[in-house]
Amino acid sequence: MPTSPSQPTAQPAAAASVPASAVGRRDSRRSTQRWLPWGKVVVFLLALTPLLRLVVYGLTDRLGANPVEFITRSTGTWTLVMLCVTLAITPVRRLTGMPWLPRLRRMLGLFAFFYGALHFATYFWLDQWFDWADILRDVSGKRPFITVGFAAFVLMVPLALTSPHAMVRRLGGRRWQRLHRAIYAIAVLAILHYWWMKAGKNDLAQPAIYAIVVTGLLGARVIWAIGGLKRRPPSLAQTQAPGSSRSPANSDSTVSRSRTR
Repeated sequence: MPTSPSQPTAQPAAAASVPASAVGRRDSRRSTQRWLPWGKVVVFLLALTPLLRLVVYGLTDRLGANPVEFITRSTGTWTLVMLCVTLAITPVRRLTGMPWLPRLRRMLGLFAFFYGALHFATYFWLDQWFDWADILRDVSGKRPFITVGFAAFVLMVPLALTSPHAMVRRLGGRRWQRLHRAIYAIAVLAILHYWWMKAGKNDLAQPAIYAIVVTGLLGARVIWAIGGLKRRPPSLAQTQAPGSSRSPANSDSTVSRSRTR
């Protein structure tokens, strides 16, 4: 059967209608999906290295003259490091344009909770030997650095419990996002905990470094938030009907968007 003259040009016209940028983004997503699982394995092993180091040091009797202090100091430091790395995900993504970075945030946040749990387990068990009366005195204000540290850990518990994807769907994107903004308070309390603990020994060099890092990471968010408010059109809410599906009051945040803290 003879082919009409318009048929040979139909497919090229359809292909030409797809923007080159869209094709590039699709290829980039496919490439990311291929290597991201292996990247997560690498990040997992790197985040687990501090624990493996403690195990090796314990088995080879290299924890020093005061093993409990060594373990407490190491787990506390890595809790703070993981918190800083988790907070750094959003600024680094915005500065570098790497869209896959937020996919590592959940794992890093859980590792921050994991090392925080080890830190306080060391205090409860190896340091205090479950002397609940003494622990209660410390937490209630006898030693303020323990009070704020305990408060930071308590705030980390609901974040860890609501980290699964099912909890994001159950809570809803916006409520989940509001809850997980508690990481900002956790970071501040962790800095206070470290600062007051070191202040008794007049050794504030390392706490000052972490305080500068956390201040920079939180300050960047404040600057971006202020810039976003200035750029937002004042009549945005008025241009959309209250019952419209595109109204900000009626739109639901997606899971991926709710993770951007």
